[in-house]
Amino acid sequence: MCTSHDHDRGEAPQADAGRRTFLRATALIGAAATAGVALPATAAEAAGQGGWRPDRESRRFTFVVMPDTQYLFDGPSIDPKPIEASLRYLLEQGREENIVFLSHLGDLTENGTAAEVEAASRAFRILDRYGVGYSVLAGNHDVRSSTDDQRGPTPYLEAFGPERFEGKGTFGGASPDGYNTFHLFEAAGREWLVLSLDWRLSAKGFAWAKEVIARHPKAPVILTTHELVYGDDALSSYGQKLWDQLIEDHDQIFLTLNGHFWPAARATRKNAAGNDVHLHLTNYQNRYYGGAAMIRLYRFDLDRNTIDVETISPWILGRAAKGLNALERQEIELTGPEDRFSVAIDFERRFAGFAPVPARPARPASELLVRGTVAYWRFDGHGEGAAVDGTVRDLSGRGNDLTVVRVGAGTLTWSADHHPDQPGHGSLRFRGDKSPLVGAYLRTVDGAPLNSATFERGYTVEAFYKVPSTWTASRNAWGGLVSRTGTGGAAGKTEGDPDEPLATLSLSDGPGPQWAVRPVNQQGIATNWGHETARETWWHVAVVNDGRHTTMYVEGCPVVRNPTARSVGLTSLGLPWLLGGYEYGGRIDQIHNGWLGDVRIVERALPVSQFMNH
Repeated sequence: MCTSHDHDRGEAPQADAGRRTFLRATALIGAAATAGVALPATAAEAAGQGGWRPDRESRRFTFVVMPDTQYLFDGPSIDPKPIEASLRYLLEQGREENIVFLSHLGDLTENGTAAEVEAASRAFRILDRYGVGYSVLAGNHDVRSSTDDQRGPTPYLEAFGPERFEGKGTFGGASPDGYNTFHLFEAAGREWLVLSLDWRLSAKGFAWAKEVIARHPKAPVILTTHELVYGDDALSSYGQKLWDQLIEDHDQIFLTLNGHFWPAARATRKNAAGNDVHLHLTNYQNRYYGGAAMIRLYRFDLDRNTIDVETISPWILGRAAKGLNALERQEIELTGPEDRFSVAIDFERRFAGFAPVPARPARPASELLVRGTVAYWRFDGHGEGAAVDGTVRDLSGRGNDLTVVRVGAGTLTWSADHHPDQPGHGSLRFRGDKSPLVGAYLRTVDGAPLNSATFERGYTVEAFYKVPSTWTASRNAWGGLVSRTGTGGAAGKTEGDPDEPLATLSLSDGPGPQWAVRPVNQQGIATNWGHETARETWWHVAVVNDGRHTTMYVEGCPVVRNPTARSVGLTSLGLPWLLGGYEYGGRIDQIHNGWLGDVRIVERALPVSQFMNH
């Protein structure tokens, strides 16, 4: 399988994909929406029968939010069906969506009476039955609004106090008063903390929250509470107190979620560490059917460094088969910018202050000398910015050493910059330019065994590279990473352009890697094209020939434009190979502008698992 790294690859239409997933599930939800508390067999199967089992390693997971449901539990007009449909959604779609947790944002009920709370409590038993991780907190309608978390016993606390969550795999603990809880779930190979805070924190509540965060110093924190944001870029007075006394000085808090006010809104603030904190208000009680137990899906994608947010009503969608009224058709899914959006977060960078990802250590050259290695060059162990002089040794021991060739006032220097998964922690900094031609590159010494090799049984050519933000197609395109000198015409292979070199791994005008060669078995040029690769980002490219066909890989992933024609070996005139240079018509024509890391050539096809970035 291809390797995964946190490169900036742009945003895919994740929310649209999620919507399609949701629509495919309408039959299940429709069956459940009007049923009793007992689940249909399909939902039970989706829940895994043996309990709740989200994928803890997947870098894509969904965190679900449910705001104020108070009008559904208001004295004699109690209707639990909408909230039951939303809770069943977690069971029915939990596996496909990889739903890891649900947070209710308070105001479960309108008056906090025992009857209202008990009705809400019965609905949440749907989740209790299967061990689904969730949190609930008290809003001002669930308790006496003039009190804080030291208020003492209430019907809410009796139903949703710590005893309810004891034994759940996600429950971490509660404050002594019982109104504040914390929960832990595992996703993307790490632990995440949900801090579920009362409508009003006392001094004891603030102290407890700080102590919980301190006891989990590497866990990213999602803070949930009832009141915080009240409008776009605006905090309430109590929300400002939360910011000043808790959020601002705790870098682990990267996302906060609250209800209470409407309409939905967002704010972003810089904390004391200089990092963004995303603060979201979500509440739909003012809308049709008291919000119809709308839920928000926060779809985390750590490979894309994005959270895609979608707002839906499982209850309304589940009724679609029976026909919807005019208002239901409007409320089935909310798609305005405040309800359906994406949040860009570089998770590794954002969490680096409290949970840095350890750098992969350098690996000794001996570990890279797999069977069939004919050349291995690496560029670590030198002073940053020092000029490259003398001979660069071939660490394979096969004698394919390199010497520097300068064009004009060109320079070639050592650099400590490198791909995070590169064996050697160093690179070469090339500064080629086409107008006028200037730069420096490396060539294999005369008589190097590599010069005459034809690789008719297969080969693997690998390189790490990066280009600067100043790289332009007009001045830098077609700079060679690894190439073989000698023209097709000189080898008697004149089909196509006879002045093109016999083999070259170059960067096209994208920039993107291109492998263009004259195989032994054909007259013409065989070309593999990679996709455009971002500037200021390290990339690994590999070209693998199994003696019959050639496949290019970028970051361990095969590219689409791999020719199906039979391709055997590489034509040779016994002339040198170049690193950083490209010849046309037998003369140097372009020099790489950027960094070149470890380069390895093996005289057989390697599997992806043996590439240098593994």
